[in-house]
Amino acid sequence: MNDLMREKISKTLAIAKQTIFGQDNMLDAIMAALVCEGHLLIEGMPGLGKTLSVSTMSQLCDLSFKRIQFTPDLLPSDLIGTMIYSQKNEQFSTKFGPIFTQLLLADEINRSPAKVQAALLEAMAEKQVTIGDETHKLSSPFVVLATQNPIEQEGTYPLPEAQMDRFMMKLKITYPSFEAEKSILTLDRIKSSKPESMLSTDDLLQIQKIVSEIYVDEKVRDFIVRTVQATRPDSPNFPKEFAGAVQAGASPRACIWLYRIGRYIAFMDGKDFVSPEHILKIIPDVIGHRMILTYEASIDNVNSRDLSLKIANRQI
Repeated sequence: MNDLMREKISKTLAIAKQTIFGQDNMLDAIMAALVCEGHLLIEGMPGLGKTLSVSTMSQLCDLSFKRIQFTPDLLPSDLIGTMIYSQKNEQFSTKFGPIFTQLLLADEINRSPAKVQAALLEAMAEKQVTIGDETHKLSSPFVVLATQNPIEQEGTYPLPEAQMDRFMMKLKITYPSFEAEKSILTLDRIKSSKPESMLSTDDLLQIQKIVSEIYVDEKVRDFIVRTVQATRPDSPNFPKEFAGAVQAGASPRACIWLYRIGRYIAFMDGKDFVSPEHILKIIPDVIGHRMILTYEASIDNVNSRDLSLKIANRQI
């Protein structure tokens, strides 16, 4: 059963990589988000295939999918829904927004103001939405795949730390290689047919069960917690050489996601146990966006992703 499910994931990713060239890491991360039921933030310049990658993966997986384009004039009700009064019936009815789906693509999430970004918080954390006086449960699985442009671009609103912490991983993507970009020229997207579904909801639930049974030794759990605590300046494990570079470290959510994604990485690696090497692979994506650097560190061009990996390597 394990080999069969692993093969299904591999085939799904292989088909996706025939459509999106040069972004293998992004496709792997999207699959990890679907299996682990975590939210993924993808940052990159326009035109790198962020939206296409998410829509392609939604077609390959038998999940309900909706996309919403975030703009400066977007309202929270455009995302979660609102109450509508009917003069004929003389009563209110609920109009549900696009957030009521299994896979939500929040396109260019940092182009909307804070009140819209905050509307996602309850849904991402509690998997429920409050409209009027009623609370509505969201579908399961519920995964938000958000894309954002670099904050240096015009018309962007940086996400608050509270919402950044809700994302399982933050992935930074770059331009494809020469060969990958050359392959894009020969891809006829207009004539290409819609890919068939390769993974069903039942398959994902089965894979989640298999992944949850992957063994994690106590020493690996200690390594995870020790690493996350070492990112906090007030922790005894914090490396003194980085004093003055970090304002705030990662939250306990980082421990949870390192633990869950580590199991998935081990599963895809064909192992029935998690090793420190599996954890180290995902340290920058899980911890990098959770660390808040000081102003001095930003001036010195210190990268939080690189810094998180250096801290982790000192905890082994």
